[in-house]
Amino acid sequence: MKLKQFGITFLSVSITAFSGMKAAEAASFSVIADGLNNPRGLSFGTDGSLYVTEAGTGGSGACVPSPSVANQSLCYGTTGAVTKIGNGTQERILTGLPSLALPDGTDTSGPQDIKFDATGKPYIAIGYGSNPTFRATLGNTDLGKIITANFNTNSWTSVADLANYELANNPDQGDLISNPFSLLLDGNNIVAVDTGANELLSVGTDGSNLKAIATIPRQTLTNPIFPSGASSSPFEIQAVPTNIAKGPDGAYYISELTGFPFPEGEAKIYRIGADAQPTVYTNGFTQLTDLDFDTEGNLYALQYANQSLWKGNLDGSVIKIASDGTRTTILSGNGLESPTALTIGADNAIYVTNRGDRPGLGQVIKIENPKSVPESTSTFSLLAFLGTVSVTLLHKGKAKRLKISDKFVQEC
Repeated sequence: MKLKQFGITFLSVSITAFSGMKAAEAASFSVIADGLNNPRGLSFGTDGSLYVTEAGTGGSGACVPSPSVANQSLCYGTTGAVTKIGNGTQERILTGLPSLALPDGTDTSGPQDIKFDATGKPYIAIGYGSNPTFRATLGNTDLGKIITANFNTNSWTSVADLANYELANNPDQGDLISNPFSLLLDGNNIVAVDTGANELLSVGTDGSNLKAIATIPRQTLTNPIFPSGASSSPFEIQAVPTNIAKGPDGAYYISELTGFPFPEGEAKIYRIGADAQPTVYTNGFTQLTDLDFDTEGNLYALQYANQSLWKGNLDGSVIKIASDGTRTTILSGNGLESPTALTIGADNAIYVTNRGDRPGLGQVIKIENPKSVPESTSTFSLLAFLGTVSVTLLHKGKAKRLKISDKFVQEC
């Protein structure tokens, strides 16, 4: 498969409005952590502090070919970290974690998500985002694995190797790619989303019984829109599942980013019940990266960008979905840019990792007064802004990791 490179310089200011739709009031937020390197997942620990994973910036170690950027390599380093936020301070309390990135510190995989069990023991998903066949060239690394860590000793141990499971089993029968992106603790099991493999997996907290639970399906676009214009030819895109939440009904809910060309309004939230069959719970979203339930059963979804990424607008959104399906935009744009994860605190505030694609510029924000108005259940107001951006898609025929930089867009 050849990758076609498109230089994108985006220069426009436009507003798309929908008939009968009111503009949402902007919720205010405060920045509670800054200067993070590609921040990804976040979770409150049993001590009440907020913990965020930083995917790092790669390094100068061994390299593997980039599946998404022609003639470039992803190089290994130990720049991944976990940062603790509490009492008005932020501190990296776990460092030296594996990281893989382009030389400029973008297109990064590393610590992607963190969750705690009832005893306060942390479990961390370490991304990889490449063909597991190449991983051996990087040496002894925990990329593509779930680990558990000891913050006091700055050490960790491997629990499960999701990249090796993909190599050995390839459940969706697509190209070999593994990128563990998120997890949750469910009793004595870890349930994880492998974005690269399009899979939901389960493994015991002791590392036993690693297995695939469900494959998130691809979809076919009948009238896809590309940077070059619309096409009448059907085009199959990847699901790119990103995150997982357990609902009040005991089912798992999975957010979907979708693959290139990142069609607006085509991302879904899937529900996976006891029969392990993914069904569409709700749809009409664009490029989802996370979701979480509050104590009243409302579901909050996070849009990485409100428009197809190749359009150059990285404004994201936090959207509340009530049990009756009513949607409310809590925050859209206004400083919310390429967000990667959210969690609801015990104070009912919404905490979000902001600028999750950028080395040294990532943030954690706290949304403090979520004033908003109901939106349509299928469309959202979109705002384009002045700027330049580009996207690289890891379109492996299966899962695809994206790179945000100021360089180019690639399309299969």
